[in-house]
Amino acid sequence: MNKVGIIMGSTSDMPVMEKAIDVLKGFDIEVEVDIVSAHRTPEKLFDYGKNAHTRGISVIIAGAGGAAHLPGMVASLSPLPVIGVPVKSRNSIDGWDSVLSILQMPGGVPVATVALDGALNAGILAAQIIGAADKCVLDKILVYKEGLKQKVIEGAKQIKR
Repeated sequence: MNKVGIIMGSTSDMPVMEKAIDVLKGFDIEVEVDIVSAHRTPEKLFDYGKNAHTRGISVIIAGAGGAAHLPGMVASLSPLPVIGVPVKSRNSIDGWDSVLSILQMPGGVPVATVALDGALNAGILAAQIIGAADKCVLDKILVYKEGLKQKVIEGAKQIKR
């Protein structure tokens, strides 16, 4: 069974990160959700990063606001693909600090980065990564994408009426 680990720096990130949780559950992908603060619980961060793959996690989605060190630090410790979600927090500089902190990783420590508050796309990307090796998940993604296409076609029909 494929599992996606979804971590965030604090409970205040949950309204954004719920979108990843929901879309992954829609693809019948198990999720493990936790609060792991890069700055307040560094020991937990190290344990999570080093051991997530031993618990059956295939992909990690890490959401963080402000300085947003969580995705990069987890990526430095884990052999798994990490998707960073910059979160616009109350102490943020319009979210740019989070975007750049996650986006500007040094060579050798990649973090796939989605848009500000883009947890929905992080969930879809995690499912696509898993779907590359799991036909059941891939088939669900194909149905999802067809649904997106049909929504646009229906919207075009509505406009022409």
